[in-house]
Formats: sequence, structure tokens, C-alpha cells
Amino acid sequence: MAKRLIIHPQSPQQRLIDQAVTALRAGELIAYPTDSGYAFGFTLDSKTALDRVARVRQLKARHNYTLACRDLKQVGQYARLDDAAFRLMRSHLPGPYTFILPASGLVPKRVATEKRRSIGVRIPDHRIALALIEALGEPLLSSSLLLPEIDLYGMEIDDIVETIDEHVDLIVDGGPCGLAPTTVVSLLDSPFEVLRLGAGVVDWE
Repeated sequence: MAKRLIIHPQSPQQRLIDQAVTALRAGELIAYPTDSGYAFGFTLDSKTALDRVARVRQLKARHNYTLACRDLKQVGQYARLDDAAFRLMRSHLPGPYTFILPASGLVPKRVATEKRRSIGVRIPDHRIALALIEALGEPLLSSSLLLPEIDLYGMEIDDIVETIDEHVDLIVDGGPCGLAPTTVVSLLDSPFEVLRLGAGVVDWE
């Protein structure tokens, strides 16, 4: 049974954030709230957690994972972005967007896409998510909280907890959060390509 931490969504209790970070540093798999719903979260070096997510979600090898970052400075450590990409991201983040960028050498090969060695990055507009990333001191590797044939979007938190309890080690319960997925934008080529239209408004085309 997963441990459940109930954390205030506007004023996250630091001692509880620290408990979640301790679990992350131990290689555990957590579920945590973002502005676009709950997500699986784990550290970059936790291959065990990565394998668990791939297994429970029945993902193919080299699935597109996302780095949830604290700010654009941190994004720049793990991905390469030119001036145009930087300007677009600066004007839309934090918020419900995932941007696909070339991965830097800090991103393990097992989580970068194989063909072009890219990685998804985002800065969530959610205080608990940002508090976790800040306390961890590095991006949180994330994957949408999706299970085969089960739609978790719109579920009450108690139903989410019951559904995923056996699949994670810890659930960060921040109450209700965003219900729509992020808008996914590839910045690998010009013009930029919208791969999925979600909660983020596309206002640059």
C-alpha cells in the first residue's frame, strides 16, 4: 500500500515536501499533482522507477518522458534552446505546456528519444510540484498518470488513490488539480509544431 501525504496546495508544508523528496532520492515512484492533472514522478537516475512506469503504462521503449523543471535556467541545463525557443517558453511558462527540445548530455540515454535525442520539458504552474523540484535540487522526471483502459482525468483524489495505490510507493495528495493535459509543442524545427492541443493556448501561429 502506498503512503499518502496530504499537502496543502497553496502553502505546501516543508516537512511533508521533504518526506516526498526522501522517497524520491531513495529511488521510489511517486504520484504528484500538477496544473495538468496528477503525474508519475521519479528521479533521473532511478531506472527501477522508470521500468515500473513503463510496465504499468505498457509503454514502448524510448517513450517521450518529460522533465518537470523549476525555471528556465534549469531547463537550459538539461535541454538546448535557441533564442526563439527561449522567447516562446519565457512567455508561456510556468503553465500547461510541454516543449520538446534537444536533450543535453545531462539527460540519460534511456529517457531521451532515440531518433533525435530529444526530451520534453515543462515548468508546472503548481506550488506543490515546484516545491518538490526545488527541494530535490533537480528536475523531476515525469509521465502522465495514465493506465491502460482507465481514464483518470476528472477523477476525485480518493478514486485516484484507490486506482494507483498498488503501482506507486507514495502519493502526494494536493487535492483537485488541473483536468486537461498539457499542450505539447516541438521546438526541434522551425516553424514550431503543435503535437497535441491541450490546456495551453496556441497564440503564436
